[in-house]
Amino acid sequence: MNNFLQQLAKDLEGELYFDKTMRVLYATDASAYREMPLAVAIPRNVDDIKKLIIFAHKHKTSLIPRTAGTSLAGQVVGNGIIVDVSKNFNQILELNAAEKWVRVQPGVIRDELNMFLKPHGLYFGPETSTANRAMIGGMVGNNSCGSNSVVYRSTREHLLEVKAILSDGSETVFSALSIDDFHKKCEGETLEAGIYKTVRSLLSDYNNQVEIRKEFPKASIERRNTGYAVDVMLEMAPFTAGGPEFNFCSLIAGSEGTLAFLTEIKLNVVPLPPKESGLLCVHFNSIDESLRANLVALKYGPSASELIDHYILECTKDNIEQRKNRFFVQGDPGAILVVEFSKNTREEIVEIAKKVEADMRAAGLGYHFPLLFGDDTKKIWTLRKAGLGLLGNLPGDEKAVPVIEDTAVDVNDLPAYIRDFNEILKKYDLYSVHYAHAGSGEIHLRPIINLKTEEGNKLFRTIAEEIATLVKKYSGSLSGEHGDGRLRGEFIPQMVGEKNYQLLKQIKYTWDPQNIFNPNKIVDTPSMNSFLRYTPGQKTPPFKTVFRYHNQDVLQHAEQCNGSGDCRKTHLSGGTMCPSFMATRNEKDTTRARANILREMLTRSDKANRFDHEEIYEVMDLCLSCKGCKSECPSNVDVAKLKAEFLQHYYDANGVPFRAKLIAGFSASAKLGAIAPGLYNFAVTNPVIGKLIKKFSGFAVNRSMPTMYKTTLQSWYNKHTRSTKGNKGARRVYLFNDEFTNYNDTEIGIKAIQLLGKLGYEVVIPKHIESGRTWLSKGLLRKAKEIVNKNIALLHPLINEETPLIGIEPSAILTFRDEYIDLATDEQLEAARQLSKHVFTFEEFIAREIEKGAIRKEQFTTEKKVIQLHGHCQQKALSSTTHSVKIMTLPVNYSVQTIPSGCCGMAGSFGFEKEHYDLSMKIGELVLFPTVRKQPEDVIIAAAGTSCRHQVKDGTGKHALHPVEILYNALV
Repeated sequence: MNNFLQQLAKDLEGELYFDKTMRVLYATDASAYREMPLAVAIPRNVDDIKKLIIFAHKHKTSLIPRTAGTSLAGQVVGNGIIVDVSKNFNQILELNAAEKWVRVQPGVIRDELNMFLKPHGLYFGPETSTANRAMIGGMVGNNSCGSNSVVYRSTREHLLEVKAILSDGSETVFSALSIDDFHKKCEGETLEAGIYKTVRSLLSDYNNQVEIRKEFPKASIERRNTGYAVDVMLEMAPFTAGGPEFNFCSLIAGSEGTLAFLTEIKLNVVPLPPKESGLLCVHFNSIDESLRANLVALKYGPSASELIDHYILECTKDNIEQRKNRFFVQGDPGAILVVEFSKNTREEIVEIAKKVEADMRAAGLGYHFPLLFGDDTKKIWTLRKAGLGLLGNLPGDEKAVPVIEDTAVDVNDLPAYIRDFNEILKKYDLYSVHYAHAGSGEIHLRPIINLKTEEGNKLFRTIAEEIATLVKKYSGSLSGEHGDGRLRGEFIPQMVGEKNYQLLKQIKYTWDPQNIFNPNKIVDTPSMNSFLRYTPGQKTPPFKTVFRYHNQDVLQHAEQCNGSGDCRKTHLSGGTMCPSFMATRNEKDTTRARANILREMLTRSDKANRFDHEEIYEVMDLCLSCKGCKSECPSNVDVAKLKAEFLQHYYDANGVPFRAKLIAGFSASAKLGAIAPGLYNFAVTNPVIGKLIKKFSGFAVNRSMPTMYKTTLQSWYNKHTRSTKGNKGARRVYLFNDEFTNYNDTEIGIKAIQLLGKLGYEVVIPKHIESGRTWLSKGLLRKAKEIVNKNIALLHPLINEETPLIGIEPSAILTFRDEYIDLATDEQLEAARQLSKHVFTFEEFIAREIEKGAIRKEQFTTEKKVIQLHGHCQQKALSSTTHSVKIMTLPVNYSVQTIPSGCCGMAGSFGFEKEHYDLSMKIGELVLFPTVRKQPEDVIIAAAGTSCRHQVKDGTGKHALHPVEILYNALV
């Protein structure tokens, strides 16, 4: 087979991978399943897909279509060739605004489609919680909907036409047909004709009609996606008089790529929603109370009614990003119902909300009814959508597992159904997370189970069996929007009856006689508790790590990644995570891939040192350690931490590269350079000598090198100690003299001291050593640990609420809040925690003093200035750019606009390294460089990070200022 795959790789214009690394990365999705594929194909065009179909026929393998890989039921897991169309099939092909339709390729991202449609006043309605990375092809495959399905229903209702390649390699178009055209399609001996003839034969049979209407879920349930949608086709002409025109698109929606390979998709679009929307966030004491109140809310025509339960709310307390979004929560509610109303005016929404509140209170439902508008609504939806990822935060091996999380019943049956559901769980001493689509009769329910144990594996199956029986009792759908896949396919005969199941099989094998399209999904599905990520009873050795992993080990931390793919969002969606993926669009460069490869090797390696794998090194290589994932990943998977841990153990086995030692030892080399800064600067800037130094060191020859200031900050401070003392009684602050400010950005450090002095503070540089940031960045954790604990011992006695420690370089000072706690010895852990509470970035400290009234606008100029701010990655992850905005708008006529850039691409030493230089600049070109270049000359570019300012200079030729400099220059 290897030889055949090598030949296929030559024949394709796109890419084909069959190495172990890529197969591992595509062996999982966002589900509990894992199966190693034969290969991974990234087709460039339709001809490539046809070649893959021919190959699958000839070699009796299969093709598994995949877009973003966020399926929750194992739809894109299989042992054939994964065909990833997300990279090259991502074009919006045509828009007809007058007729309100758009034609796209399957890899177009839902939110980006709506960005394109918005200027035309149009909108694609169906939404998923993954909408900033979910792709239209996947939404069709799953028949996705989302929180607004009470208005927009599912993808099926918006699917007008598809261009598809059938299993024999022929191309066709499926669209609405008149009765005459339908019968004409049945003529001939082609595969397409056979498809039409089969459905005509099956659905014309009266006994089949009776059986379908009797056994399929209630038609009142909008979210019914169990099996193929033969119940929907039955309601079309010619099978039901007066029904809509026949269109196979209704069958293709929800078919999970098992029938045909889609290359183009034509969608109905609608006018933009009303301009105003408000969220009534009703607090309840229990789930049951919230579901009864849901029926009250639905009387008033909301555009969404979404549930957030107590467990989700608890998870938000420990998530850096989501903590900010809890502002509206009062007390400790058992559940919150988020009811959205969309109208033309805010006044209309207020009136409706009053009526809803009065109605609920009269029924004794709810205790707190905040109504929120504007930016606050975005925060609440972000919190709700983070629910799935947040569930990965649970420490240990017990997780909220996807097993019966997609059940849908008639909304009027929902309270009774959930009561019965929870009674079943009680029998097994289980509890469940409840969240999402109350308004549509679908609550996502996830019991907490340890799938690593034999008992957990059996319980996984037992719960699925019991809940399937319960769903059938209510004539509900086992699959509401997440699909059947590997998880629920086994139960389809029970859900629709054996006779109807045989109809589904007949449809599958008429369309795909050789079973090459995504086999073992929907029909002929293996046991739902087979092919799981975890082999029951599988043991892993204890991992002796340098970092502390609180309440878990390093493997469990990697396992927090559930594959939801938040790291696959693009630069158009904003945020930092993940900069390398934003530039390359390769799955291999996602945060998810890095967690996956580490989990795989730590679980299945046969080496004593399980970190000693080239595969891990290869996938971790393009991690910039930007820390974006630490806050933006809803599961809090800190891949920068995992990368550093991996590198230490990998170096233990393979030695430390020269360049890594050179970068880690920056302080020592800078100290030498500071002896003769002029000579050092001449050497690194001289075209000939500098080029030789870069080549010898493994740095990019096109990258400029940082230069030394004429003196160090410590030397300047020692000479100017008296001038740093404020007036008598001035408040003392300690300045952390990080290694970058001390040697390179000394002028910024001087201005910081002078600025603080003029504002009435006594600035003291206490005794300390370097921050350890360079050692951390290269994974030399044992040396970093020595530095960390020495600094804790030196600084903890001095630093408290009254005398805080402030820092200029975000990557250095924020280390005290992050890695210092993870590297402190047990004896110094409490000291590290206490120290971290009183450590501030320069911006945080000034913002706090402004709030106290200690620093006033009158101390600064009234001149007008416009500032464009680029936030430092670690600042965004561990602090906030709002502090920067606050302090730079203290001068009354200064205005600050935040550049919607993620990482600048430099990331410490990353952008200096020869093999990373091109990617570094490509990341800069996504948002930062174009934004900076188009600014008028009088606009100030602000960036707190030394690497960020260096990147701006190299990428645009413009000089960016630290907020320290901007405030200093604004003093009167």
